[in-house]
Amino acid sequence: MTDYKNLKLIATSNPHIRGSETTRSIMLDVIIAMLPALAFAIFNFGLRALTLTAVSVVGCLFWEWLYRKLMKKPQSIGDLSCVVTGMLLAFVCPVHMPYWMILIGDFFAIIVVKQLFGGIGKNFLNPALAGRAVLLASYAGTMTSWVDPAAGKAPIIGSMADVVTTATPLAVMKTGDFSALTGTYGVSNMFIGQIPGSLGEVSALALLIGGAYLIWRKVINWQTPVSYIATVAVLTFLFPKQGSGLEWMLYSIFGGGLFLGAFFMATDYATSPVTKKGQLIFGIGCGLFTVLIRYFGSYNEGVCYSIMVMNLLVALIDKYTKPTRFGVVKSDKKEAAAK
Repeated sequence: MTDYKNLKLIATSNPHIRGSETTRSIMLDVIIAMLPALAFAIFNFGLRALTLTAVSVVGCLFWEWLYRKLMKKPQSIGDLSCVVTGMLLAFVCPVHMPYWMILIGDFFAIIVVKQLFGGIGKNFLNPALAGRAVLLASYAGTMTSWVDPAAGKAPIIGSMADVVTTATPLAVMKTGDFSALTGTYGVSNMFIGQIPGSLGEVSALALLIGGAYLIWRKVINWQTPVSYIATVAVLTFLFPKQGSGLEWMLYSIFGGGLFLGAFFMATDYATSPVTKKGQLIFGIGCGLFTVLIRYFGSYNEGVCYSIMVMNLLVALIDKYTKPTRFGVVKSDKKEAAAK
């Protein structure tokens, strides 16, 4: 006879769906998707792009391990989320940044933004973008100077005194002569990434390959990146500040961190809407804020802050775009919302 009293029964909520995906497998796909951009960064800026990324990854791993060790919590570095954060933070920083400086950004991203709020899935801001924002506020001189890839590579170690720095295309578009920019860099240079800028954001082609891989693997949906890039494209085409609408649009979408932000940061599971309608709204909002910051703000790039602003609105977007539960009529839904 079966001893029913001693049976260990586990009750879980429906639906009971099993899948092969894990946090680790998803993060591994994101890492694979970032490899084309990393490979191009090494080609464009030299081996320091690899060493800076490696230091950032090791820093994120260490800070997460240390925090969870001190707090006596189960270790979570095996899920690879901190590796993704370390790579993304390096990608949005200049290649000549001192190694110790990016470790400070790692600390803020992992400890303050991620772990203090409960760990993966509970942070309300994208950790890498928050880390970049802190570095920009603390070390503005370093964070706003860029290596000219045509003038030589940044050394792996040693003095950066001989490194030639220059303005990014977006900086020239904001305060300089747009015709001089188009004479220096063609659209193909902008698309491929043969321009100054942050380590991993310069090549729209490499990021597009990575983004297409994530969509193909169903790690991300197309709604957020497409609506984000399309919003920036439409606004800059309709309201060019210099030159023709088409030319201004192409330089605007290829000249900064738009593709990196659209495919790898605005699609972060913890800080983006759940519903597809919400993801479209989120992407459009990111695009609007990006253009507004670029056009009317003192900062020439708006991707970082636009995504963080929209991160704060995710709960509101999810609230008003969630689908009606099965069996609930619209009148019941309106009555429930009014209470």
